Order: sequence, then structure tokens, then C-alpha cells
Amino acid sequence: MDAATARHTLQTASLWRDRALVLIGIVLSAFNLRTAVTSLTPLLDSLGQTLGFGSTMTGVLGMVPTAAFAVFGVATPGIAHRIGLERTALLAMLLATAGLLARAFIGDTWMLLLTSAVALSGMGMGNVVLPPLVKRYFADRVGTVSTLYITVLQLGTILPALLAVPLAQSAGWRVSLGAWSLIAAAAVVPWIAVLWMEQFGQSRQAHALARTHDRAVTAGDEAPELAEPAAAGRVWRSPIAWGLALMFGMTSLITYSMFTWLPKLLVEAGGSPALGGSMVALSSTLGLISALVLPSVAVRIANPYPIVIGCAVAYVAAFAGLLLAPMAAPMLWVALLGLGPSSFPLSLTLINLRTRTPAGSARLSGFMQGLGYSLSCLGPVLFGWLHDMSHGWTWPFAFLGLCLLVLLLGGWLACRPRMLEDTW
Repeated sequence: MDAATARHTLQTASLWRDRALVLIGIVLSAFNLRTAVTSLTPLLDSLGQTLGFGSTMTGVLGMVPTAAFAVFGVATPGIAHRIGLERTALLAMLLATAGLLARAFIGDTWMLLLTSAVALSGMGMGNVVLPPLVKRYFADRVGTVSTLYITVLQLGTILPALLAVPLAQSAGWRVSLGAWSLIAAAAVVPWIAVLWMEQFGQSRQAHALARTHDRAVTAGDEAPELAEPAAAGRVWRSPIAWGLALMFGMTSLITYSMFTWLPKLLVEAGGSPALGGSMVALSSTLGLISALVLPSVAVRIANPYPIVIGCAVAYVAAFAGLLLAPMAAPMLWVALLGLGPSSFPLSLTLINLRTRTPAGSARLSGFMQGLGYSLSCLGPVLFGWLHDMSHGWTWPFAFLGLCLLVLLLGGWLACRPRMLEDTW
């Protein structure tokens, strides 16, 4: 090994060592971004019997995640701009910890709703703040850290769904709901350590940032990545923005409707509660595969609309199987159901593929996620209301079929090879 190679190796090791606390914070926080959702949905049927709520409230509980993500998708940039990315990440994990822990002590339906909202508000903040933290501290390792971050997020979706029912059967539903607060509390620790080191002038992370960023982070702007971009156009005038919002929103609507109602559907068809939880986990596992593969595929295709069509075909096959013969091949139907949301990572990739500037990307991302998550709030509630009104699953799946048509329309508008800045 020559001197230059040795020096490079030592520098690389130092960079990772200097940023280890931030990396740990990002990874632990990513794990906690979906635990409040998938630790609850497999238990909703039994909790409904225990706490005395029906399908309508089940739908409301299924709506809370997307509502929280929509609200805090809009609010978090302002919070982070005021207090800084690291403090916002700390606040997010404190809220997640408090909400998850309090859920273990609830005594009625409204307290379940309130504590879930607290936990999900923290997770909604985390959705927004973690990507710019990766960009700030790991500008030289964006691909590596992003892959790690996405993988851990999916694990945090899968494991609670797998373990919720077994934990409830062995230790009770309170332990099953509250246990995930321990991991959220663990995610608080590295952010406290980072802020403590900065407070006392010992932040090695700041030195690492100076070595890896091309631009400085000014003292007066602690969150430049989330700063309000200069008004260069009206994003809502662009068909690209509306297309992405519709594609993203309908994908989220279908996903959270299925997170909420798939366990109950399988139980009514003769399956066990544990089967419902494991099928939610299987669906999330397929989502992990598409999240890792789709971005690299999308950047190589001028018009990735065939991917959207493939997602719709997977959804239609899954809906038909779950409606007509749910217990004939549940793993096949749920595997197809897990491939359908490949339009989700495609939407996130198109934010950068359809914009020329960082300001345009920020505007498009905010519009897409704010409107998309707002639209998706309707899914679990309407799905449950239609189930109650019809006493079956035909009308709920017909509703999702209409949402697929909207998704296809949105995908057609979003995937055409043109730029936001030319259309706003």
C-alpha cells in the first residue's frame, strides 16, 4: 500500500468515525418511521372487541397515519428551518417515544386515537427530516447511506407486523403496543449526544461536514436543505405536479387501506390473526425489494409509464384474488399486493428526474406529498364505510379499482419526459 492510498484509507475511516453518532441516529430513527402503523393494524380486530369500537373507528385509525404525514410534511420544513435538523430529529423521536409508550396505558378508543396521533406526528416529522440529514452529513456516501436508511425503514415496517400478534398472545396487547417505544427511546440517545457535543464545541460531526460538503452551513440557517425556495413558478399549474400528487396519493391510499383492512379480511375468510400480521409483513417485504430496484431502473427509461401499468396489473390481480378466493393462495395475492406500490419509489425518483433545480425539486416534493397524503386519508375510512354498508368486500375493492384509474391518469401525466420548470 503506497502513502497516498494509506492516507485515503485513514481519511475515509476518520470520516465514518466522526459521523458515527449521526449515522446511528439516522438508522434508529428510520426504523421508527412506521412502527406505530404496523404494530397496531394486526390487533385492530381484537382491540375493537376489547375497547368496543367497530369498522368506522377502525377506518379512522387507519386514516391517522396519512393525516399526520400530510400535516407534518407541510409543517416540518418550517420547524427544521427554525430549530435545526438535529433538534427536529430529536423532537420527532421524543414524540414517537411518548406516543408509543402512552398507547400501552390507554383505557378507551379516544385515548388510542390520541396517543397514535402523537406517535405518528413524530414519525411524520422524521419522514421529512431524515433525507436532508443524510445529504448534510453524508454527501460523499449518499447512495450507501440512503440504501441503509430505506432498508431499515422497511424492516421497521415488517417486524412489528410479524410480532404484534405473537407478543399480544404471550404478554398482552398493552406490551405488544408499548414495546416499540423502547426502540424509539434508543433513537433519542444519539441525537442528544450530537447536540451535547455541539453545545460544548466538541462536535466532530461539524468537522466532517466541513470536509464533505461543497458549501458551508451558515450559522443563521441551520436547515438550508429545507429553506423556502425562491418563487420561480406556481407548482400547482404544472400537470407534472398534479400527476405525481395523484400517483403518490392513490398509491398511499391503497397501501394504508390494505395495512388497515387486510388482517380483518383474512380473519373473516377463516384465517388467524397471526396470518393477517404475517401477510402485512410479506407485503412490506416486497415493498423493500421494489424500493431498492425501482430508482435505478427509472433513471434509465425516458418514459417509465410501463412500470405504472405493471403496478396497476399487480394490484388488479391481488384485488381479484383477495375478493374471490382469499384463502386459496393468500401468499400469492399478498405478494402481488406488495408489488403494486412500486409506484411509490417511482414517484420519489421522478421528483428529481422531472426537475432542473433544487428549488424546483423542493417545491414539487412539498406539493406531491402534502396533497398526496391528504388524498390518501380518505382510503381507510371509505373502505371501512363501504364494508359496513354492503356487509361485504365487493364495494370496497370497487372503490380501490376507481383509485387505480386515477393512479394511471396521474402516472401518465407524471411520466412523460418533460420538466416542471417548463410547465409551471
